[in-house]
This record gives sequence, structure tokens and C-alpha cells, in this order.
Amino acid sequence: MPLNRRTFLGRSAAAGAGVAMAGGIAGPAEAAAGEKRYSFTVMGTTDLHGNVFNWDYFTDKEFDDKAHNDVGLAKISTLVERVRKEKGRGNTLLIDAGDTIQGTQLSYYYAKVDPITAERGPVHPMARAMNAIGYDAAALGNHEFNYGIPVLRKFQEQCDFPLLGANALDAKTLRPAFPPYSVHRLRTPCGRDVRVAVLGLTNPGIAIWDKANVSGRMVFPGLEEQAAKWVPRLRSMGADVVIVSAHSGSSGTSSYGDQLPYVENAAGLVAEQVPGIDAILVGHAHTEIPEYRVRNRETGKDVVLSEPLKWGQRLTLFDVDLVWRKGRWVVEKVGARVLNSNTVEEDPEIVSLLGEEHAKVVAYVNQVIGTSTVAMSTADAPWKDEPIIDLINHVQAETVREALAGGAYAGLPVLSQASCFSRTARIPAGQVTIRDAAGLYPFENTLEARVLTGAQLKDYLEFSARYYVQTPAGAPVDTAKLTNAGGTPDYNYDAVYGLSYEIDIARPAGSRIVNLSFEGRPLDPAARFVLAVNNYRASGGGAFPHVAAAQQVWSNSEEIRNTIIQWVREKGTVDPAAFASVDWRLTRDGVPVF
Repeated sequence: MPLNRRTFLGRSAAAGAGVAMAGGIAGPAEAAAGEKRYSFTVMGTTDLHGNVFNWDYFTDKEFDDKAHNDVGLAKISTLVERVRKEKGRGNTLLIDAGDTIQGTQLSYYYAKVDPITAERGPVHPMARAMNAIGYDAAALGNHEFNYGIPVLRKFQEQCDFPLLGANALDAKTLRPAFPPYSVHRLRTPCGRDVRVAVLGLTNPGIAIWDKANVSGRMVFPGLEEQAAKWVPRLRSMGADVVIVSAHSGSSGTSSYGDQLPYVENAAGLVAEQVPGIDAILVGHAHTEIPEYRVRNRETGKDVVLSEPLKWGQRLTLFDVDLVWRKGRWVVEKVGARVLNSNTVEEDPEIVSLLGEEHAKVVAYVNQVIGTSTVAMSTADAPWKDEPIIDLINHVQAETVREALAGGAYAGLPVLSQASCFSRTARIPAGQVTIRDAAGLYPFENTLEARVLTGAQLKDYLEFSARYYVQTPAGAPVDTAKLTNAGGTPDYNYDAVYGLSYEIDIARPAGSRIVNLSFEGRPLDPAARFVLAVNNYRASGGGAFPHVAAAQQVWSNSEEIRNTIIQWVREKGTVDPAAFASVDWRLTRDGVPVF
């Protein structure tokens, strides 16, 4: 439908009627000059990642961390109802900033094991929970695309609220592939409704991270560009308030280097560059920002940003105060804060609604698939070559080697990369379950094989070694401060299996790899190797050098997680003696750190 004032107001009335009528109407406050006032609250979540319950499917117990945070929509539901009771339901909106359908075994089960796309398939638990809670809109996250377009479209169909993505465009027509915005009409006691527009923006990195699912089908231009296109349109057609829900962090950085001309974490840039925005719900970065103000360089006005902590640990509240002046509503003040979900109990209605689905997934992840001769853990894996990471690498290398057997590349040595995705993953001695194996690989990455030279592999390792904080020889080493230099996350530190090398952390980043060898001899810069690599890294995720442009000689559609599970099933026994060795270590001036 063409975008004009008439269709905007019509959509606004249709979209907002339920919100406006659902709760009480706040009384106006009279200013000294007789001005009418109205206040409402926009609640926001982000990066829910399949969390409905306060439950960790990988440990098979209630979620807990060092800060005793809680997770899940069941907790969020309780907070939401408290706010609605306080403010009046009709004076609130509830939105999300993306990454909804990937991340837990609950969400995986209903994408892969009992898929929502099957004939007469189930309703996705996240759709059921969010519908029951009463979400008004949600932006698309990059992880929405992990399971492919059919799963995403089915999820979209099952939601009672729109999935927004103004910068998710059809590759052929360059028209929005999803609704760019939603509009909501809030009834006031002043006889003048407030029209709130929610603009959804997603992450341009989808073009890299989920290239296999979106290439040729969708394109993802920059957030600033699309916000500059849509915000003035929404304003010109009657929006009194514009809220942006952006699956994009606020730091202005990118993890994909110069592979795209767009910024990954662009929410702050949107606030600075695009006039007419009142608040931005920030997602993607998995950080907690109760309130962050960015001055728009054109208007000089502050735009309020807030990012609630991931997985439903926090709920953002934007409190918006308006005043009626010269025939229109004017935003007078916006403030933001977050509520902690560990302060409330789970909503029994949500628990009851999805109790059966939860029980199915618990039974599924506790299936025994084999045994292990010893216990293994990732606790020290960020700074030591641990058998549990060798297990991932061994399975990947073996899988690629078997796939290339008898072909043109069968003669090339096969190496493998792997990261420590979780510092709490473990394989117990004795029985090994699906959840134990799956806990090693919480992402839906698939496996590829790329050809790299020895020189390129050294560059790759040097880039990876930026992860460590430079620590002079003789200085004390505190593992709590040793890693994540420059904000590098654990999943962007790769250990390469099949080579031997030292990482001298006393040296500056870029010159740390020493004594690099293959099969006991110095690595030949011209030698060619096959690297077993996950699709995220192969597509450019993390901006590692060379690999994205390297020749692909094999790829697989099966998740690496499932490949590990199937490998354990086939072997029956996991014995580190068969695959583990210490091939890399941290050193300072040739002296091992550990």
C-alpha cells in the first residue's frame, strides 16, 4: 500500500485501537498556561534468544550466574503486567529489538526436531509466549535468519504482532521484505490521540553471517541510510512520537571489517545523524545500558537509547512525557531505566502455557548418546589448549577429511579452527547426553572447508592472538584480565588444530606467533592446507584475514553441533587419548605462562 497520510492514520487507528482501549486512560496534568499533558511508557526487550523459562537446558537446572540474574519471558511477563497495572495498559507499548528464535535448545527443538514448518507443525514457543504477553512489535535480529527464510516466515505468520525490518529488502525489487514500521494510537483524556511510530532496523551483517540463507533473496543496507529515509516520512504523516527498535549496538564498530560499507553497531550513529527520533531500543551487543543520551547534530536535541540485558534479564522502560502545543503533541521529556527480572517470580500463566513444550525439550536433551573416559571442561580453554576444544576440532577435521577423500583435494593436510563459546561447557566422565555435547556448540553454525597457505594461516593466527592483553615477562598473570583485549569476545578467538605454535603475550599484537610448525618442521609459507571452518568465520564473521576470500572446496548444511552429537553416538566412547594434545601455549620470551 502506498505510504501517505491517509493510509498512515488508517493503519495507526487499526494498529493502536487494541492498545488504546486495553487499559485505563491517564489523567492530564495541567501546565501553568493551561497546556494539556500526557505520559506513556514503552517497554522493551532484546536478544531473548529462545528463553521462555528461567532454565538452562545445557546444565539441566535453573539458570544462574555470578550476579544471580534470571532469564526468560515468563519473568518478563510478570514485570510487564506490573508496569501495565501501574500505568494503565492503554498507556503502554511493548516492543522487542530482535534475536528471538535462536539460542536455546527450546528454540532449536521447534526449528529442527519438531519444526514449526512441518505440515500441521506446532506453534513456535516464542510466538506463543510473546502473543500471550501482548507484544506490539519486534524488530528482526540477525539470528532470525539462522534457520532459513521458511522458518522465519512461519514464525512471522504465527506472531500476532509485526516483525519489522526497514532495511531488510527484497534483493530484486529493493522493496521492504518485512513491514518497515508499525503505528500505534494511544487514546488520551485530552480528546487528542497520540500516534506512536515504531521503526524496525536490523543488522547489515546478516548478508555475511547468513549468506547461504539470504544471498540473492534479501539485501541489508545501512541503518543510518534507512532511518533517514523512513523517519521523516513517518513524521510528515502524523507520527507524534518516533521510537526506533534497532538490532544494532551503540558502539559504532563492526566485526566484519570492510567487507560491507555499513556499520554493524550503528544505533548511536542513527541517533546522532537522523533528526526526528525520540528514543532507540538497542539490541545485538548483549550489554546493559539503562540510559544513554546522544545529541542529534542537526537538532541539538538528545535522543535516549537503552539496551536491556540479553535473554530477558532486564526490561527497558522509556517514559515519554508530551505536552499539547499549537495544535499538536510535542515530546517534552524522555527518560529510560531498566527493571531486573530476578526481582519477580515467573508468570504462572506463561509457565502453564508452555509447560508441555518445556518437558519435551528437557527429555530430548537428556538422551544419552555415549560415554566419556574422563571429565573435560572449558574453564581454562581461553588460555590453554584443552582436550574439550580438541574434541570439536578433531570432529571437524575428521568430517572434512572424509568428505574430501578420493577427490582433488584429498592430498592436502586438513587443519581445523574452533573457539571457546562457553566457559562453563563440560563433558562429564561416564554418560554423555545430547545437552553435554550441544553445550560445546550453542550456535547453529555449519561446516566448510577452505584452502589457505601457510603464510595466510600465520596471519590468521596473529589476528586471533589479539585476544590477549599484552603482559610483560615477569609481570603477574591474572587470567581474569588476560583475555578479551580490545573487547574481543571469546567466540572471536580461534585455536587452530593440526599446527604447533606459541603465542608470546609479551609481544605486541601482530607479532606474537612464534615457533609455528607443521609435523615437526617450520611451517612453509607456500604450503597449501584445507581449513575446516565454521560458516560464520568463513563468511567473514570476526573479520579474520584471508578466509572469506579463500577457495571453498566443501560445505555442509548440517549444524556442527549435530555433527558432534552424531560422532559421539557412532564412536560410543569419547577418549581424549585418541585426539587431544597440547599443540599451542602462551609464552613470554620463550617461557610458558602456564
